[in-house]
Amino acid sequence: MNFISKMLHTGLTVFALVGESGTGKSFRAKLLAQKYGIEAIIDDGLLIKDDKILAGKTAKHEKTYMGAVRIALFDDKQHRDDVAKAMQKNKIKKLLIIGTSEKMAGKIATRLQIPLPSKIIKIEDIANREEIEKAIRSRQIEGKHVIPVPAIEVKKSYSQIFHDSLRDIANKSKLKFLKKETSVMEKSIVTPEFSKKGRIEISEAALSQMAMHCINEFSQEIRIKKLSIKTDSRGYRLIITIDVPFGRQLTGEIHSLQQYIIENIEKYTGILIEEVSIIIDKITLNK
Repeated sequence: MNFISKMLHTGLTVFALVGESGTGKSFRAKLLAQKYGIEAIIDDGLLIKDDKILAGKTAKHEKTYMGAVRIALFDDKQHRDDVAKAMQKNKIKKLLIIGTSEKMAGKIATRLQIPLPSKIIKIEDIANREEIEKAIRSRQIEGKHVIPVPAIEVKKSYSQIFHDSLRDIANKSKLKFLKKETSVMEKSIVTPEFSKKGRIEISEAALSQMAMHCINEFSQEIRIKKLSIKTDSRGYRLIITIDVPFGRQLTGEIHSLQQYIIENIEKYTGILIEEVSIIIDKITLNK
């Protein structure tokens, strides 16, 4: 049994804080950890404990948005092994994963081979609409991101992206879930390289093209009748109606097709696909 698989038996409890990018999750992470007695935080590729970066590398140091997403999702084996070792060494019992969705938090947990989050906290549960909108404006207009550790920790390894530090004094009247009357926490404000270059968005038309390409690669015998994309707070959902030829083994093959579409789109775009629904409209007979 290696060090990673041992972690499954250490009684680790995992929490997740989820919300769209730029809504203030990292800003409030330490306060949330204080409430639940959480020792460590996973945030954008970093393992943070007691105001120190224990292991990992920050996605905010990446030059491209897609590179940042891969770091945040622990795409690299060495990266996730380093973090897993640090978690075992420090005997972490409670961990908070920060992610843009429940699926992202679950994917991080799976890649680190730790239990899935047992409690999901949404940013809307701990911040009001005005606070969230203010955070979004700061992200969109100024490109500012927060790392929930003091400036000295960020400057040691990431001085190139360091922008400013922030000492936040919070009290119960401001954040009702705090245990203590007052709490002073320092956070670092950074400006990632990918943020300086502007935002990158992918259109539904481009996603549709990628999905159709994936289906064609998977099997040229499958005919696409209709493809639609829906988005909500949890991510992208694809609904695909197809015709398949008589004689195909549908049970396992359609599931494999779903996974093929999800894995390839996530791999090449960095976005997370929440769901792919496939509707078989007709079984066609070969002429």
